[in-house]
Amino acid sequence: MSESLNRLVAILKEHTPVSRPSHHSKPWWTSPLTILRREYHKAASAARKNDTPHMREVARTSKRGYFKAIKAAKNKHWSSFLLAATPQSLWTAKRFAYGRAQPRFPSLPGAETPQQMNNVLLEHFFPPKEPFSPPPRLRPHRSAPPLTTEEIAAALSKCSPTSAPGPDGIPYSTWKQVNKINPSILLNILAPLVLLGYHPASLKGSNGLVLDKPGKPSYESPSSFRIIVLIRTVSKVLERIIAARLLAAARLRGLLHPNQCGSLPGLSTYDACLTLTNDVRTLQRPHLKVSSLFLDIKAGFDNVDNKTLARILREGGIPPYLVSWVSSFLGERSCTLVFQGAPGTPAPVNVGAPQGSPISLLLFLLYVAPLHFGIPRGLMISYVDDFALTVASLSYRGNIRRLQSLFDMLERKASCLGVLPRRLLFSLKDRTDTLENPQPETLAKVRLTYSNQRGTVSPRQLCPLARVLVHSGP
Repeated sequence: MSESLNRLVAILKEHTPVSRPSHHSKPWWTSPLTILRREYHKAASAARKNDTPHMREVARTSKRGYFKAIKAAKNKHWSSFLLAATPQSLWTAKRFAYGRAQPRFPSLPGAETPQQMNNVLLEHFFPPKEPFSPPPRLRPHRSAPPLTTEEIAAALSKCSPTSAPGPDGIPYSTWKQVNKINPSILLNILAPLVLLGYHPASLKGSNGLVLDKPGKPSYESPSSFRIIVLIRTVSKVLERIIAARLLAAARLRGLLHPNQCGSLPGLSTYDACLTLTNDVRTLQRPHLKVSSLFLDIKAGFDNVDNKTLARILREGGIPPYLVSWVSSFLGERSCTLVFQGAPGTPAPVNVGAPQGSPISLLLFLLYVAPLHFGIPRGLMISYVDDFALTVASLSYRGNIRRLQSLFDMLERKASCLGVLPRRLLFSLKDRTDTLENPQPETLAKVRLTYSNQRGTVSPRQLCPLARVLVHSGP
């Protein structure tokens, strides 16, 4: 399979022209500007050949008219761009308005050479873990449904042609054209992988772009940088197909909790926030005190354990070929860090659920689904790695005791999975609370035991859930 794919990629690179958009392209340029530029250059050339006051004045007038027309064309294009802006293009407009900052070169103490810097960054982003043991022998899973061209076409239709390609440099648009011309090419390459429940090492290599985090006081620590992982696009096509099959199987067998939102079809940020606010108001009707504890999972995706996830899927009744493929997909991965002066050597990494993969979010949701449990006179809801525990009683003190007990239970469950809840934010909700007239008890600090330590958590009027600020007022 790897040899066939490499030959196909070589043919594509040889016969497909490479598009290199110019940094000097001008979408605001118009035909009248071309005429004005020609006249300006003609007048300037004439003034240099015949240096008279009249010719110099003609050249200056032509120059003023030309640059004035450029300014007007830019303003007109910018106004029309903003009028036609969509929610998807707002970040593009922000980048145009503020410009793009120059990337900072990592300068880490003790790392004097690019290789040493590469090693420090690799150790920070991908800390060493227990290596994955591949199966001794690949055997076809006869129960696996055969891959179809319709599944490949559906997966490609969801892929953006503007997404950055992986190490091979082949974008989605190329695979769309290949599949349009001859659908059997991708089918013959990917179908055996589904049958064997195997993801080859040639598809698990990636590029890791090291970018600085804006607004940091110092850039002498690896934590001041972040990494964007770029995976091969043909691998992501297969990952989308497996994700669709795995989601259908997980929902059929009830492996996803009803209160899990985010990255699932039909369940969005709006659903998570609406469910929380609706249940809070329902609990407030009999004049109960309502309190919520917000938290997230620390480095959740990185801490997904391959063996534990395989056990969860196997015990949940997921077909064996999907369990085998997921285990193969999560193991034996490699990454090549990309920064100024980087050595460009691939290094083996253990990344849990890899960043940038279409199936990673679903794998993480299945991994943390056992953390959910029912709460009498309360609610537990999550959005990917953001969790909210809500309880109601006749007093805030009763709520604090209940939340402490529930958090201890959640922490015990999380420790069994190798993940850790963090960033506790506390919100006390009462029907009479407002920002202008808060209840005295609402502003009182509460103490919760967190990771075997006592810590003070102050109530807040605004708490984030799924990157949305939830207001604790009526």
